[in-house]
Amino acid sequence: MSELNPYDKFLDGRALDTILAATPAEIGKLILAIGAEKENDAPAPGKWGAAQIVAHLADCELVFGFRLRQTLAEDSPVIQPFDQDKWAKTYPGVGAQQALEVFAALRGWNLRLIQLALPNAGDRKVTHPERGTMTFLTLVETMAGHDLNHLAQLKKLAERAA
Repeated sequence: MSELNPYDKFLDGRALDTILAATPAEIGKLILAIGAEKENDAPAPGKWGAAQIVAHLADCELVFGFRLRQTLAEDSPVIQPFDQDKWAKTYPGVGAQQALEVFAALRGWNLRLIQLALPNAGDRKVTHPERGTMTFLTLVETMAGHDLNHLAQLKKLAERAA
């Protein structure tokens, strides 16, 4: 596993933009399979249910969008980490469908930027205070791996709900 991208182990060889473009529809299928009545069921204490996972993905898409734009607009910026558990305190009451709508809108906007920026901006440097210096492309790889990680979690929740 890469220190720069803790999600690279989830990458499956598909093109990054293919993974990123497919994620909203995949989430939609999975939350439909899970059902609104079970979307808040956590698989274990301290773990998130489907609605919380999708809300987390929406939050992360917002953060990734800022990081991507900061990397394109500034020379070697330092990006700000965030505590996902503290952010998750705002998730109660947010439904999976609402979170998906936010995620899908942000993903469409970010994917447009990524497709315009790559491959030319792929080597633009950015520093994560906890992970070190990486590139614009590493951010995109992290997004795709992060998607696949959480899609696997949602698939397990859908299997449990069936």
